[in-house]
Amino acid sequence: MRDYPRIVVPPPGPAAQAIVRRDEEWTAPCYIKEYPLVVARGLGPMVEDVDGNRFLDFMAGIAVCSTGYSHPRVVAAVKDAAGRFLHICGSDFYYEGMAALCERLAKVAPGPSRKRVFLTNSGTEATEGAIKLARYATRRTAIIAFRGAFHGRTTGAVTLTSSKARQHAGFGPLLPDVHHVPFAYRYRCQFCADQDACNRGCIASIEQELFTRHLDPGDVAAIFVEPVQGEGGYIVPPAGWLRDLRELCDRHGILLVADEVQCGVGRTGRMWACEHEGVEPDILLTAKGLGSGMPIGAIVARESVSTWESGSHGSTYGGNPVCCAAALATLDLVESELMGNTARMGERLLAGLRKLEAKHACIGEVRGLGLMIGVEFVKDRRTREPAPDLLKSLVLAAFQRGLLLLGAGKSTLRLAPPLVVDEQDVDTALAIIDGLLSELD
Repeated sequence: MRDYPRIVVPPPGPAAQAIVRRDEEWTAPCYIKEYPLVVARGLGPMVEDVDGNRFLDFMAGIAVCSTGYSHPRVVAAVKDAAGRFLHICGSDFYYEGMAALCERLAKVAPGPSRKRVFLTNSGTEATEGAIKLARYATRRTAIIAFRGAFHGRTTGAVTLTSSKARQHAGFGPLLPDVHHVPFAYRYRCQFCADQDACNRGCIASIEQELFTRHLDPGDVAAIFVEPVQGEGGYIVPPAGWLRDLRELCDRHGILLVADEVQCGVGRTGRMWACEHEGVEPDILLTAKGLGSGMPIGAIVARESVSTWESGSHGSTYGGNPVCCAAALATLDLVESELMGNTARMGERLLAGLRKLEAKHACIGEVRGLGLMIGVEFVKDRRTREPAPDLLKSLVLAAFQRGLLLLGAGKSTLRLAPPLVVDEQDVDTALAIIDGLLSELD
């Protein structure tokens, strides 16, 4: 029998409380801390806290722990690499792991074009590098991003980010010449939410409004887009939308940058989310699940775009050899086992959530691909008024019952478990959510 979820003392227990107090005394106040989970260890989709409580994880550290916790093949790769040498700067010297990972990412990237790869420590660092590369390659300055987007929190990346005003507050002036346009959020679209099908009004508005009144398209270096929007609410654009965006970029010589930091590396049942639409971006960004929790990311660019010269960009720790080993092991697992499991478990989870949608009036919409699924809560299905208090109560109550969840957007539950979950894990999560909604709604 499964030994999780199992609550032996109401969380946070005494050991967890002591660590929380210590953390709050010494850490920077900018940390969010969603709820008082104090991790001691993990295995697969199970997380154990310092008081012995065991949780079923359906958020994976915001889609980071793609192969679950402490996958033996990833751990073995990390130990082997660490036993040989911990670091040498890949910007200045050579080692096999870096060359192997760059080759692997170039070959597994979407589309037929030859690719070049720059390794980073994180998704936000990948975003920063992509801004530089897009401007360098095109000799243009303007950047377009989408409302609701999340691309990171460093200065350039947070300028592109548009999910919460507090992420900008007090940090201006931010990067100049960045413009935000509506995303394909069908459930709340200003152009077609009340229509039977997507009319591509948000894409048309770029040319008809932005390019006509505010910005010459010849000045635009790139459009940054999440093929599935993450922090904005786990929003899946309608079929064909990403292809139409690709065509708009091609018409105006604009680079298309696919931010797959959260939705990539098998999360949607394909290696990359843009593969569902058959779209090849000019630049693809990855991080989060790439290293199964080790800090690594990448900028994967078409060779014709990757024109920056030696010394024009670099990173002391990007492509650390131990992290490269973890990433290579992760890609092996995702390709050989986990993409198929993700597709199967995603179908099971979506089907179960749609049954809950029929049962609970507080669910306005269920949407997702693979194991990247959003459940949007509303106060009234007719008005679609968001229900953020319900979401907050659900996430906290689930934690107390042994299920780890997170929110996204105004009132969307994000479900992004490790890609190793099985049928029992999915059914357990559904049963807990069902029971809690019956109590809370």
